[in-house]
Amino acid sequence: MESSRDIAKELLEIKAVQIRTDEYFTWTSGIKSPIYCDNRLTMSYPETRRKLAKAFALMVDGLEQKPDVIAGCATAGIPHAAWLAEELNLPMVYVRSKPKGHGKGNQIEGVLEKDQNVIVIEDLISTGGSSIDSAKALQEEGANVLGVLAIFTYGLEKSKQKFADAELDFQTITTYDEMLAVLKEIGEFNDDELNELRAWQNSL
Repeated sequence: MESSRDIAKELLEIKAVQIRTDEYFTWTSGIKSPIYCDNRLTMSYPETRRKLAKAFALMVDGLEQKPDVIAGCATAGIPHAAWLAEELNLPMVYVRSKPKGHGKGNQIEGVLEKDQNVIVIEDLISTGGSSIDSAKALQEEGANVLGVLAIFTYGLEKSKQKFADAELDFQTITTYDEMLAVLKEIGEFNDDELNELRAWQNSL
């Protein structure tokens, strides 16, 4: 089984994670960041996505309560939820960021029964808002949300606090700290740049 560090290295190799200390990225939230994680790219790498599905399956296997349904967060969490649901032979639903503006006006697509155990799959956790919103939408439909699983987290304190406030557990396959360890290991960034990356994380 691939380790957290192996997955971090693979995300760097396929350029799902990119780092720029000279020209920061701007996230949707407006946060300026030296790192950008685009796990949608993993869809184009069959071996990588299989490794991620296996890693998610192992995380599910370690849960005290097991899910009845896998839920993907629109849009980037949907394919990973689908591959995990296939791996575990479980039903799947997906959650829109807001109810559809036409047709039946659904926010949750697929079949979800009241009191079913659900695991939410997200591609990454930045501030945590979208994952928590998806979990709340599922809870409002009567689901028992066991937690959120994601590929990567930036490890921001504000995201940890949001999950704590929402009383939601979350786990990720790999982390920002593992990414920094890989960068140090491969010698791609000097100590000043690595210190800048750590300082950025600690500033939020």
